[in-house]
Amino acid sequence: MSTPPPAGLPQLPVTFRPTRTRIVLLSLGAALFTVLTVMSLTLSTLTGGDRATFIGTGLLFFAALAVLSRPKVVASEEGVTVVNLATTRRLAWAQVVRVNLRAGDAWVHLDLSDGTSLPAMGIQPGVAKQQAIADARALRALAEAHGTGSSTT
Repeated sequence: MSTPPPAGLPQLPVTFRPTRTRIVLLSLGAALFTVLTVMSLTLSTLTGGDRATFIGTGLLFFAALAVLSRPKVVASEEGVTVVNLATTRRLAWAQVVRVNLRAGDAWVHLDLSDGTSLPAMGIQPGVAKQQAIADARALRALAEAHGTGSSTT
């Protein structure tokens, strides 16, 4: 049985992701795929190869937008998993020294105990700035409660 989190901390595991951005990207990808597929099927001047090219292009657009919607940050009892566009990195809480989201930053940056910094694209203020600030503060509080972390927001 898990113990309840201290006051103000989210229940673990918790996933942070730019939900509005994700909805926009996946909706746009689905719409592009649908439009290109319908166009390929309704244009009588297209050959079979042309139709396949239209549909393939729609699938490529959808796949590219799906990759852009991939980022997330998952916090669990064991640590933090940062999923960016092409990479996934698992960190123990003790490795997260600081959680940063400064004015003008495109996403949160995690300062790590080895002296490096890791972008955490799953928390980004682009479309939902207040939500990103709240998520960054929650991740900072979790890092402070579970490890040696501190932050600037």
